Amino acid sequence: MAIGDRVAELSAKLATQRAVIETEEATKNAFVMPFIGRVLGYDVFNPSEVIPEFTADLGTKKGEKIDYALVHGGAVQILIETKKITEPLRWEHASQLYRYFSVTNARVAILTNGQFWEFYTDLDEPNRMDAKPFLVLDLAAVDRTLLPELAKLTRESFDLDSVLNAAGELKYIGEIKRTLAAEFREPSEEWVRYLGVRVFSGKNFTRQVREQFAPLVEKAAHQFLTEQVNARLKTALGPDAALDATTPAEPQILAPTPPVPAQDVTPEATDVVTTEDELEGFRIVRAIVCSEVPASRIASRDAKTYFGILLDDNNRKPIARLWFNRSQRYLGVFDEDKNETRLPINDITDIYAHADQLRKTVAGYVRPAIPPASVPMG
Repeated sequence: MAIGDRVAELSAKLATQRAVIETEEATKNAFVMPFIGRVLGYDVFNPSEVIPEFTADLGTKKGEKIDYALVHGGAVQILIETKKITEPLRWEHASQLYRYFSVTNARVAILTNGQFWEFYTDLDEPNRMDAKPFLVLDLAAVDRTLLPELAKLTRESFDLDSVLNAAGELKYIGEIKRTLAAEFREPSEEWVRYLGVRVFSGKNFTRQVREQFAPLVEKAAHQFLTEQVNARLKTALGPDAALDATTPAEPQILAPTPPVPAQDVTPEATDVVTTEDELEGFRIVRAIVCSEVPASRIASRDAKTYFGILLDDNNRKPIARLWFNRSQRYLGVFDEDKNETRLPINDITDIYAHADQLRKTVAGYVRPAIPPASVPMG
């Protein structure tokens, strides 16, 4: 299984189990050990690969322990410190990692609470762990551009030199992306001024003008992202991205309804707009059903009134429909006869509550039905 599928599998597990995990030990069992074993490929029960409660003498300090040390090539290469998933990560949590970093061979240190994984090295000063991570992975919202770098830390593809060579660029790109994300969510005064003075036709960009521009910058940023995502998706899917443009328009129908067959693309179908919420819903469904099939087999087709999710890009194999273009949102699920039931949801993450049904639907497409036993003729 590719690393993207392994990460997606753990991401789906996180979504369904996070709410019931409260302690550090439960966090280790539910998310950290599976990450070490499933994602990074180390045998968590082999002490020559994974050393739990790793101890190294630190001058006068004796007996301090790091949660896990990963061994590759006979030497400790990666140190991992774990906090409970309910606790946001802070720099003080990395104090033991910081101290151990200089007295072991490890060049990579990881601080995690099961959801967030912060990867550190010594870019700023040799043998001294940096104060900021060079890579941050959020299992609740996986940035797939980071997966090739993560793959270099797996047991089967361990390439420390390549990781360290790319760490500087990754560190600053990551920080820039997080800064941009924060500005798009809530534009700062500096950001509003930076953009506003370039389009404002007046002489003075006063505080009153800035206050008028602040909501405009926020709205423009959201529209820009939506348009860029929609353009990228249409390029990736080709002209078939606008199929299924005719569907029942009544959003309150909750009884089973038959699936709508694919329609030919028409000029009128080209005004379909794919939203970020629809894409996030697609990613959630894909993460859920990748336990049944490779994630690469999950496809999408956007339409004017709903966002369709299909197996093998086959309209006869619908997995789900996202009815998000309305005040009350619905998740459309399918039974074995491909009848659709629309379930009301208040938040995108409510999709996880219907994970069993989604997996059952996909399993029905990939697992052949057992023929009934023949009855001998009398």
